Amino acid sequence: MAASVHGGRIGNLPAEANAFIGRGLELAEIAGLLGTSRLVTLTGPGGVGKSRLALRAAHAAKAGFRGGVWLVELSELRDPDLLTNAVAQATRLTEQTLRPLLEAVCEHLAGAPLLLVLDTCEHVLGECARVVRELLANVPELRVLATSRQALGVPGEQLLTVVPLPLGEHDDAVQLFAARAAAAVPSFALTEDNRARVAAVCTRLDGIPLALELAAVRLRGLPLERLLEGLDSRFDLLVSSARPRTARHQTLRTAIGWSHELCTPLERLLWARLSVFAGGWDVEAAEFVCHGGPLDPEQVFPLLVSLTEKSIVTRDVEGLVVRYRMLDTVRSFGAEWLAGLGEAAAVRRRHRDYFRWIARQGEAEWLGPGQRMWAERLTAEHANLRLAVEECLAAPEPETALELTGSLWFFWFACGFAEEGRGYLERALGRAPADGGPEHGLAVWAHRLVTVVAEDLEAAESVSAAYVWLAEERRLPVPALPLTGASLAVRGESARSAVLYGPGGQAPVGDGGAEFFQLMTLALQAYLLAGQAAFERCASVAERLRQDCAKRGEVWMRAWGDFFVALAGIGLGHADEAVASAREALTAKWRVHDRIGAAAVADLLVAAQAARGEDEPAARLMGISRHLWRTAGLPQLGRPDTTVFHREYERRLRASLGDARFTEAVREGGELGVEAAIGVALGGEGGSA
Repeated sequence: MAASVHGGRIGNLPAEANAFIGRGLELAEIAGLLGTSRLVTLTGPGGVGKSRLALRAAHAAKAGFRGGVWLVELSELRDPDLLTNAVAQATRLTEQTLRPLLEAVCEHLAGAPLLLVLDTCEHVLGECARVVRELLANVPELRVLATSRQALGVPGEQLLTVVPLPLGEHDDAVQLFAARAAAAVPSFALTEDNRARVAAVCTRLDGIPLALELAAVRLRGLPLERLLEGLDSRFDLLVSSARPRTARHQTLRTAIGWSHELCTPLERLLWARLSVFAGGWDVEAAEFVCHGGPLDPEQVFPLLVSLTEKSIVTRDVEGLVVRYRMLDTVRSFGAEWLAGLGEAAAVRRRHRDYFRWIARQGEAEWLGPGQRMWAERLTAEHANLRLAVEECLAAPEPETALELTGSLWFFWFACGFAEEGRGYLERALGRAPADGGPEHGLAVWAHRLVTVVAEDLEAAESVSAAYVWLAEERRLPVPALPLTGASLAVRGESARSAVLYGPGGQAPVGDGGAEFFQLMTLALQAYLLAGQAAFERCASVAERLRQDCAKRGEVWMRAWGDFFVALAGIGLGHADEAVASAREALTAKWRVHDRIGAAAVADLLVAAQAARGEDEPAARLMGISRHLWRTAGLPQLGRPDTTVFHREYERRLRASLGDARFTEAVREGGELGVEAAIGVALGGEGGSA
């Protein structure tokens, strides 16, 4: 899913997989409602096309929303308490703050006209209503487009009921079926000879888009006449005596059930077992979770291909990564079938155990050459990790939840999910005895690690003030910059002990945690030496950190080594080397999705470029750094009236450039999309080489 951060004025809407057919009147009505109302909800039964209509309407509306159009997919969300997290993640706000997350989201979304699309709200309806009320009350230029099987019930909500497609030989239902049939069977064409039979198929399916798409795929194995005969025999039995609304629901269920009957027994079994996944899966996960009994692991992939060909499963390709998923209604049918087989609990446990294994593998290999891969893989598996954590929390053995939430310390801490991880760790620790084993110690350490960031902003700010004083006293070219707001900003020895050590002064258990402890110790030494303006010693320790990371092929912590080498370079008057090292740090932080780190490095680049006498690029970078802090959920670090570092640099750069030129440069940087901003910070167009 391509995306640009708020400020990039684009959003995160996925490309439409195929041509959108019909719905011209509905699209015009949605556009009109969004022009006059702040909340528009599309309602209607499952399979009627609410999500696809909302996506098409959102694409059509992009030009009118300078703040971007952002899609929040809620179908995979099981815990309503994580709804605000889902909004934050979809809009690229890093959860690295202890203040109320909804407050941070409101600040993040403010500033420009913006459209938020909340898709599939019905299973978290109450929380959706609460969050939408807060957002609309606090973000004046926000519009919300929601899809739900029932209204949210928020004051001012405008409803549009989405009905099945119009029937008739020249209406939308026929056009949709014909388009999907041609995609499934390239030789198919709608003609005057077959138009009446196609219209009859659409009538039997009540014009329900999902039912039409499933039926169109059947033409791969059936001629149109046989397809119509099969629908007649199945649907006469099941829906003829039902009431109109029930009939439509039953029609969709029957269409899915008919596709189910046309599957082989092993395909049906795989369909049922795949229903335990959330947010998609890859082949390895399917083989582990879904094998057993008559289904051997080596049979899973060919059966998955067959289900994809029948449109039961959708295949998504991004680069070299291939993932699979199912539509909600199709997955729900499989889940009911799985429950009927009596296998639901066993398959959920296999799902839990697979992702426990994935977490352990990621933890062991995090500080190594596969770091970027693990960051991307676990971000893609986020919904499945949530399910696994919830399954562990529901298990009678508290150790499983401690182990999984603790093993994911690197994911919570380094990949921008600290607030969510903190909540899970607190739940896991709350149901376990205080004198637990190594799993308990790891969870305690992980909780302290993800909590230190927001708790220590005040301490980091005081260090920043000390640096400004040092710079003035020693006549340094620019004040040396602390690691403001970043996860290493701690209160000296006591905080170092609280964060790095578990109970009894022990290093955290687990190979990954122990290695991280060693590297973090070097980073803290460099941080504290910089605080004392001992820049030569700081550079020496930071260089050792870089070398230790390089031996492991590690990127994330190596970037902090680059950061402190750059910081020391500024203090020593080596501005060119400082710029080069800071850019290396920014490249690495961006690769592993560390937005807090990227924001801190952007601040450092302001100092480095100012030290080289490049005042206008430095002012532009100041706008970029403020924007990055906002996307990191810490907007106070991007406000010149509350951050010593920004106050000092604003004073110096204003004096050098003049008010008008300085203000314009900061504005230009702040309005860049995040990808463009990172490019500028790395010396691309608009930056300085």
